[in-house]
Amino acid sequence: MSLLEVIALHAADAERAEAGGADRVELLGTMDDDGLSPEPGLVEKVRRATSIQIRPMVRLRAGFTTDGGEVVRLKGLIGSYLEAGADGVVLGYLNGANRVDREVVGELVGDGGFPWTFHRAIDHCLDLGRAWADVQTLPGLTQVLTAGSARGVEQGLDGLVARAKAAPDVARLIMAGGGLAPEHVPWLVRAGVRAFHIGSPARPGRSFKAYVDPELVASWRDLIDVEVAHARHPD
Repeated sequence: MSLLEVIALHAADAERAEAGGADRVELLGTMDDDGLSPEPGLVEKVRRATSIQIRPMVRLRAGFTTDGGEVVRLKGLIGSYLEAGADGVVLGYLNGANRVDREVVGELVGDGGFPWTFHRAIDHCLDLGRAWADVQTLPGLTQVLTAGSARGVEQGLDGLVARAKAAPDVARLIMAGGGLAPEHVPWLVRAGVRAFHIGSPARPGRSFKAYVDPELVASWRDLIDVEVAHARHPD
């Protein structure tokens, strides 16, 4: 099994992502500050428009830190998203020491009653080994969106491949994204990675001013499926 997730900003994006063969959309309200939360009403619109999975972003401002007062608001937002038809959410917070904030994230996800993704905040941790150990203790986690580097997959590929090869449990959690290019996919698949995330590559001219293009999504779907099939049956 493999997973292809596409960033969606509108219901039309989600419809087009589904038409191209995507399994899931990461729903954002805006691309400002690398992606902020949508309104719950947008989740409802996307749910009516598509049957694939929806995970909205839970992030209200730039950066990866939060405080006690904001946590209450974030918990309410998560509840609203799930009521509106989301299948899970995307979130990730760090503390002042640039470590995974297990206390805040733990409060947000509770006992893991819904699936969720830890987003690229992990790429900004000072100690990646410790960060991975920390996220693996959190209930309900199904993917970690990571480029292996705060600068993107091009710079983080070697580290991602090494981490995935060294630990199959980690490979199963990795969702590669953040400057992902087609040439990265074979290396990641051979290392055991099966989940991939694209944003601008799913749009004409790589512009978020354009809607998702089903044909571009389909090209990624085909690439991933071919590489996964080859990894299973190399001969």
